[in-house]
Amino acid sequence: MRLIIDLARGMLSRRRRQTLVSVLGVALGVAFFIAITSIMRGFQTYFIQQVIDVQPHIVIKDETRNPTVQAAQLALPDGAVSVNGVKPIDRVRGIRAAGEKLAMLEAIPGAAAAPILTGAALLRYGSRDVSITVTGIDPARYARVANIEKDMLHGRLDDLRSTANGLIIGDTLALRLGVQLGDTVVAVSPRGVSLQMKIVGLFHTGLATLDQSAGYVLLKVNQVLQDRPNVVNQILLRLADVTQAEPLARDIESRFGERTESWEEQNRNILTVFVIQNAIMYSVTGAILLVAAFGIYNIISTVVFEKTRDIAILKSLGFTEGDIQLLFLVQGLIAGFLGAVLGCLIGQVMIEGLAQLRFSSETPAGNDRFLLARDWRIYAIASAFAMVSAALAAVIPARRAARLDPVQIVRGAA
Repeated sequence: MRLIIDLARGMLSRRRRQTLVSVLGVALGVAFFIAITSIMRGFQTYFIQQVIDVQPHIVIKDETRNPTVQAAQLALPDGAVSVNGVKPIDRVRGIRAAGEKLAMLEAIPGAAAAPILTGAALLRYGSRDVSITVTGIDPARYARVANIEKDMLHGRLDDLRSTANGLIIGDTLALRLGVQLGDTVVAVSPRGVSLQMKIVGLFHTGLATLDQSAGYVLLKVNQVLQDRPNVVNQILLRLADVTQAEPLARDIESRFGERTESWEEQNRNILTVFVIQNAIMYSVTGAILLVAAFGIYNIISTVVFEKTRDIAILKSLGFTEGDIQLLFLVQGLIAGFLGAVLGCLIGQVMIEGLAQLRFSSETPAGNDRFLLARDWRIYAIASAFAMVSAALAAVIPARRAARLDPVQIVRGAA
């Protein structure tokens, strides 16, 4: 094997210019693969972390996923039954036996649960009216299922307890209303209940839907505002392992009957976009590496053409077809390996260069720079792709070299 590697290195070194061009082609492909993948994964990871940090992992709602099965359908499950125009029966909205269910959920290892009541309200400050979603919370429990505490610009969740009718809103909503910390606003619910509330905190999550249209009050206060005493319409769960959210949500829904959504289900459209984005990214960067592989194919084909007499001599010395094929395959792997190593170095330089760039305005992600993922697996995937491309490019000329007949070559030379 050592002899084959020495022979392969010698053949490549005699065509230094072509070898250098092929290695540079692979290196640039690997470098662009690393840089583009780092940017894409960095943004995706940042977005998912923002969603996971701000939102709970599982939400149990006071509704069913499918309409109630009608009596005619139950009586004739296999019959040709069609029921139309069924009006939904009036039912008291809210999660039934919320306390018992909450205790069962809190008994799950690695899970934290919090009951909430959400409802619409109109905030009025002077001549300005803004409609928002008010969430009634238990500050101690809610802090365990949502990381809103870290996004607080002013105040804390516990200030809701120390202030009568305290209200925490997003900074964007505060700008829309023209209010500041300590101001008093009037909240009016669809039931006609009106309460005066004092702004005790401001937060900024970076998610526009929360920052400009969400408010937090004590659970009891919102139950009064919505005229729904002792009612909760959602239970939020946060898990130690976020990957278990989807299977656990399906299990909870089958047990309790209420609609249960994981963070993956709630953001399925965005996650699907990420899959398409990754497919496009890998296709484009993979095409660059395939083009670079043609350079390796070209140089090895040329070496095979020029070294036919050498191949005949090697075979006459006892080299088998497998040895000859391995000889030229090793040449492709050497070029691919050198390109992968050089590409990783160039890719690292590109990432560090991109990290130094600053934008004059904030990006949609709430950052003034590229969000980069520094993950060794990106380098490993790029290097593996380069090596596989180089090996495939070397297979065809290597097999052609192995099939050469030394007798015919020697006769032709004579």
